[in-house]
Amino acid sequence: MKCPVCKTPELRPTMIEELLPAMGCEQCKGSLVGLLYYRHWAEHHKPPSDASGPASVAELPADSTSALRCPKCERIMTKYRLSGTVANRLDVCSICDEAWLDGGEWQLLEQLQLSDKLPAVFTDAWQRKIRTESSERMRQEILRRDIGAEDAGKVETIRTWLSGHPAKSMILTYLYRD
Repeated sequence: MKCPVCKTPELRPTMIEELLPAMGCEQCKGSLVGLLYYRHWAEHHKPPSDASGPASVAELPADSTSALRCPKCERIMTKYRLSGTVANRLDVCSICDEAWLDGGEWQLLEQLQLSDKLPAVFTDAWQRKIRTESSERMRQEILRRDIGAEDAGKVETIRTWLSGHPAKSMILTYLYRD
């Protein structure tokens, strides 16, 4: 099997974690992970007990931006976004049930506390949530740009207050009168 990113080096057996084998590229440090092996690892791996939430990601690993072909079957792999805050995407072959992790993406998954949640990342619900969060962030950025950060903060405060208010409809009707 050839590396889908470098195209030339042969993939060699490696271990991402204890009990998590993969086929790795020595040149780009990417890894092809069988999701069957991943599921076995996830069942026997104890997730970290740190409940403080994901750490901030200092330096993002490079992400393969072009479409990748599965090293096993040569079909185009599907890209899945990890979160709305990072641009990295995981490449998955639905035919072979294999995921390609670019060099450093396993560490990124750990930093984002997603290494134990890989199957969830591949769901429509997860991807829809990311799109919704990204759209909301974009609307907030446009508001800050157009009216300024201070006024945008006030608008967000009002929006939060209004969202749970029992008389929301009446208040909005009153505001729209002008």
